[in-house]
Amino acid sequence: MLKDAVHYSVAENEPVRLVQVTDPHLFADPEGQLLGVNTAQSLQAVLNTFIATQYPAHLLLATGDISQDYSPESYQHFVHKIEMLDLPCHYLPGNHDDPRLMSLRMQGEKVFGQQRIIIGNWLILMLDSTVSGKPGGYMGEQQFALIDAAIKAEPNKHVLLVMHHNPILMQCAWLDQHCMMNGADFLQRTSRYPQVKGILWGHVHQQVDRTHLGPHGHIPLMATPSTCIQFKPLSSYFALDHLQPGYRLLELAGDGSIRTNVYRVPGNRFAPDNEASGY
Repeated sequence: MLKDAVHYSVAENEPVRLVQVTDPHLFADPEGQLLGVNTAQSLQAVLNTFIATQYPAHLLLATGDISQDYSPESYQHFVHKIEMLDLPCHYLPGNHDDPRLMSLRMQGEKVFGQQRIIIGNWLILMLDSTVSGKPGGYMGEQQFALIDAAIKAEPNKHVLLVMHHNPILMQCAWLDQHCMMNGADFLQRTSRYPQVKGILWGHVHQQVDRTHLGPHGHIPLMATPSTCIQFKPLSSYFALDHLQPGYRLLELAGDGSIRTNVYRVPGNRFAPDNEASGY
């Protein structure tokens, strides 16, 4: 049975505008560092960069790994920081999160954990790809049932699928151990729906913009930089990139097309330390 959806309206012919932030890895201690980067400060810098654009977003999507230390305070810090955006925020869990604590502590007037979002001509599904106690992901049958039921309930809506784990391999040997284990099956099963127009995730701490060719055409596949440290692409061993923290903007058009770009904090303020401990 489908749980309640959150509904929003937009003006006729207006695209749905989203901002995605992911993998902030916050600590109870605001001075906490992950591999040499103060994650509270880097998240703040990302939010400041977005605010400076004055981009008229409708929603904020937070795609997991909100916490690094599983603390109640880390979730409260996130909620407090995003208040400055004055946007509804929809979140889902990552492998570093405690879903129970998330539901208890990710609380705010504009903070939501529901999996179905209906806005304009679009249905956004916030999926749970986590496996308790494991860094890798798996899309369980309950989530596939949700996708099927939600699309059947709103057959005329375009669909954006959102999750934490990557359904495709990154050609990073160490990182690909922690992908969505049934990613190929996920893509095959979800691309059967002509309504599915895009797939969005976090987890990989780097930008991805590819496509999957399904029976109804090319589906954009999108991953977004972390708001803290970045993983070096195409590396067979654990290595950090020196690109700055970032976020993604998406415009979902009424015809089902998606325009999107990744933006990063300017300068070089956040320099990770490959020798530091923590990840």
